[in-house]
Amino acid sequence: MDAGGAIADTQTPILITNIEWEMMDKTQFFPLSMLSSFCVRGSLYPLTLIKTRLQLQKHDQLYKGLLDAGAKIYKSEGLGGLYRGFWVSSVQIFSGVMYIATYEGVRHVITKNNIHNNQAKSLIAGAAASLVGQTIIVPFDVISQHLMVLGLATANQSKKKIVLEPLGITIDTSQTKFRTTMNIAQFIYKQDGFKGFYRGYLASLCAYVPNSAFWWTFYHIYQEKLNRVFPDDFSHLLIQCISGTLGGFTTTLITNPLDTIRARLQVQRTNSMLQTCKLLWIEEGFWMFSKGLSARLVQSVMFSFSIILGYETIKRFSIKSEYKQHVRW
Repeated sequence: MDAGGAIADTQTPILITNIEWEMMDKTQFFPLSMLSSFCVRGSLYPLTLIKTRLQLQKHDQLYKGLLDAGAKIYKSEGLGGLYRGFWVSSVQIFSGVMYIATYEGVRHVITKNNIHNNQAKSLIAGAAASLVGQTIIVPFDVISQHLMVLGLATANQSKKKIVLEPLGITIDTSQTKFRTTMNIAQFIYKQDGFKGFYRGYLASLCAYVPNSAFWWTFYHIYQEKLNRVFPDDFSHLLIQCISGTLGGFTTTLITNPLDTIRARLQVQRTNSMLQTCKLLWIEEGFWMFSKGLSARLVQSVMFSFSIILGYETIKRFSIKSEYKQHVRW
């Protein structure tokens, strides 16, 4: 008998701490998941942009930190400056669906092969999900990051033109966002061909695959620890949100240098990860390990809390009727 049947036939309700793939109605889960992802990414996108700019600048050329960067970008570029490249980046919503489907699907397959350790399942499934997601999203990520740094212009720029430093092209600020995006895409293709859209793909995998694997693993580790600490009647959803936040914080501390290398490689057009590491070390020394860390920590903590709040709430709304009595909010 499968786990679902065992639960359904049990007289005394058994608490489900992890809602698994086979327990959900997918026709409800996927649309709600896309809506939640769009809302979370939209609200936290300015932090992603600030983090990227902090990672790409040399020393403290333009910004002295998270708050300074946010204030300067808003003052010089307005609210729109904090959302440069958002619509290109929002394609991540669709890759996010594939990410979640892969994560839950791999967990399901692993469970069917009699591996029930949550940490092991999360580590493998998180890595596999990131591999699929990054393969889809890297081309859009490359374009989006070039759009993000439109504000990193030369000091003697005119008000009409902005020089996009990494590509060395001039963008007319009066043209539409779509036209600007197409110009960047055309220039990338002209310089590097199709492979230009996968610049830094290996670096992205090196940054995001471990990040995803560690994030889900720490999420379940913290969740199991907190379940033992808090009383049975304590909100399980709140425990999950706290666990996600702690998992995001821990993972960011471990993987931050990899994310900085990825951003530099994709935008500043260095030739390899090794060359990027050497340049970072020459420019920053030991500070390379904390480059953009403040923005990334804030982003990660807020993103982790919001994603888990939306994700676990949606799973509860999407759960099949026979399991609802076994889920605690």
